[in-house]
Amino acid sequence: MTGVRRSDAGLDAVAAAGLDTQRADATDPDSLAALPDADWVVFAASSGGRGAEAAREVYVEGLRNVIDAYAARDATPDRLVYTSSTGVDEEPPIDPTTEKTAVLAEAERIAREDAAAAGIDGTVARFAGLYGPNRYRLDRYIEGPVTEGYLNMVHRDDAAGAIAFLLESELARDSIVLVADDEPADKWTFADWLAAECGVEAPSKRTIEARLADSDLSEAATRRLQTSKRCDNSRLRDLGYEFAYPTFREGYRAAIDAYRDGTPASDV
Repeated sequence: MTGVRRSDAGLDAVAAAGLDTQRADATDPDSLAALPDADWVVFAASSGGRGAEAAREVYVEGLRNVIDAYAARDATPDRLVYTSSTGVDEEPPIDPTTEKTAVLAEAERIAREDAAAAGIDGTVARFAGLYGPNRYRLDRYIEGPVTEGYLNMVHRDDAAGAIAFLLESELARDSIVLVADDEPADKWTFADWLAAECGVEAPSKRTIEARLADSDLSEAATRRLQTSKRCDNSRLRDLGYEFAYPTFREGYRAAIDAYRDGTPASDV
């Protein structure tokens, strides 16, 4: 297996994971000639959070470049998994409400329709918020204030596990699958549970209305607050995937143990 990065940064981590390494940039079609032939392709690029235009360059044009590059070869991949976001509406037909979600919706179409035209079966995996080592953000929830709403999460290991599962699943071909754990968490309930498990006082709380009144909110943060929702993973479960961390209670245990052993919350 080969792990691809657009720059040298991060290639050491790819190698440490036991993968061959290759530098290529999805937005640079010429660089894609160096990619090895593949049976499976996972497109999990990041736009770096730089807005709709950057997202379009990576998720739409970059994905199309990768599909075109492999379509031109004698042996095309059998499968493609494109990692999307629960920011796109949960069920088709997609009705994007912002420029960014319109980009994500277009990328999902390319992952299924353009890939299919190239002889590649595409699957869209819409990921909930990833957490795990170096992504627990423990301090945010035990120090507060915690804004009301829902957390839709999936542990990093289950995100990787779901990708591997979807690549092998015949039933997942040409489909959209939401990758989230079994229990969307009420943020206040989650924060109180986490504080109790860590042996500290429950954090302060604030309502969505109070948070929306703050002047420092970005447009994206405002939109997230206004569209709090609970995501349903029944499609992934019906396909047969078994979670290593079915809820936050199992997934946060390592972070709680580290905190109770003296690791600062900001480092967990």
